[in-house]
Amino acid sequence: MALTDLGAALLRALDPETAHGLAIRTLRIIPLPPARADDPILTTTVAGLTLPNPVGLAAGFDKNGEALHGLSRLGFGFVECGSVTPLPQPGNPKPRLFRLSEDRAVINRMGFNNAGLEAFAARLAGRPRTAVIGANLGANKDTEDKAADYVAGLVRLRGLADYVTVNVSSPNTPGLRALQGRAALDDLLGRLAQARGADPVPVFLKIAPDLTAAEIALIVEASLDHRIDALIVSNTTLDRPDSLRSPYRGEAGGLSGAPLRDRAMATLRAAAGASGGRLPLIAAGGIDSGAEAYARIRAGASAVQLYSALIYEGPGLIGRIKRDLAARLRADGFSTVAEAVSTAR
Repeated sequence: MALTDLGAALLRALDPETAHGLAIRTLRIIPLPPARADDPILTTTVAGLTLPNPVGLAAGFDKNGEALHGLSRLGFGFVECGSVTPLPQPGNPKPRLFRLSEDRAVINRMGFNNAGLEAFAARLAGRPRTAVIGANLGANKDTEDKAADYVAGLVRLRGLADYVTVNVSSPNTPGLRALQGRAALDDLLGRLAQARGADPVPVFLKIAPDLTAAEIALIVEASLDHRIDALIVSNTTLDRPDSLRSPYRGEAGGLSGAPLRDRAMATLRAAAGASGGRLPLIAAGGIDSGAEAYARIRAGASAVQLYSALIYEGPGLIGRIKRDLAARLRADGFSTVAEAVSTAR
């Protein structure tokens, strides 16, 4: 991991999107050794999926499912690829990815750039079978019936992913976040449930951090009504905290990383309060340490996801979070991750 962390530091000297592309290519071709076996205390179950540890990779890093073999050897408990849309699309004009180094943050307005569902499905067919792999679904920018795009993704990827995430919370596709309203959400989730039928593969829903508690409560109830298996809480934010110092702070797009931490935690607490243990939650947004991962678990998350922090800390962060998390669980008398969920006072 020392070498991979050094590589991450070198990548930060490059343009962000160039660095990202190089990281994907490197993970495709370098034969990384298998990750060490995880501490047994970290084994947990989310929506019927057995995870060797609760630390996952969030969607957005491997949009096309190109580097799943390499990513599966970095020590994640699960890896989510995508977002993928039915048709290939180039995304928004460049530049569209910005490091806010002073703030340990990222702003992106990528716009679901990806090679499309068929290329994605072909790569998932050759995925590592020993890892838990999720597929994150999006909708094409110019699609009028966006719900149909999600249904198409769900149907095409049947049997290829261990779970599927419905991403209705990206701020970079016009009209997408409107699908979080109750009427639109009922239509979307109802159509997904019909297409899903008796397929046992879990379906997750990824929501925005820019929602009120009342809106979150409506989403929780809609998710329960339509058999959604878990919520991912949350995506990037359109908010710009006054504390941002980077000269890129005014760029349009979704903000992620350390400045998202408090907002993501508040959204998680609202979702945990609304669900009352009826719906598993996966926390994302501003998680950069074992202490923060543990705080999210105690606030109601069954697992966590990383992305932006890896840009600044390198992949060695994964092991550091897992070691710290295991130590904190034992120090507080827990024998499993599940025992610690929703125990914060």
